[in-house]
Amino acid sequence: MEIINQNVLRKDNTLLSITHLTQLLHYVTGFGGFIVPLILWLSSRKTVEGMNEHGKAVINLQLSLLLYILISIPAILLLGLGILGLIGVGILGFVLPIVNAVKAANGESPSYFLTIPFI
Repeated sequence: MEIINQNVLRKDNTLLSITHLTQLLHYVTGFGGFIVPLILWLSSRKTVEGMNEHGKAVINLQLSLLLYILISIPAILLLGLGILGLIGVGILGFVLPIVNAVKAANGESPSYFLTIPFI
């Protein structure tokens, strides 16, 4: 009789990096930067080592960026400060996934600063 242990986590740094890089779909297609990482995280968080930590970081970043955008839009009326906020969100949303994809490929933990821990 063969016993199969299905609780063994596999190490897949490539999938972790792809999860971070799929956030950039907002810049390519205009959508999918939240849904695709969410699907990757939910489908492989129990089978890939570190996916739960990285997936939560990705989702928290996307929710934080959405909140910052919602705050920046009315702030445009306040001497145009919202425009600076939108530019900052655009830069952070582009640079942080790339930096953390490289960290994930090297086996390091993600570090998204200015992120509100929703999950």
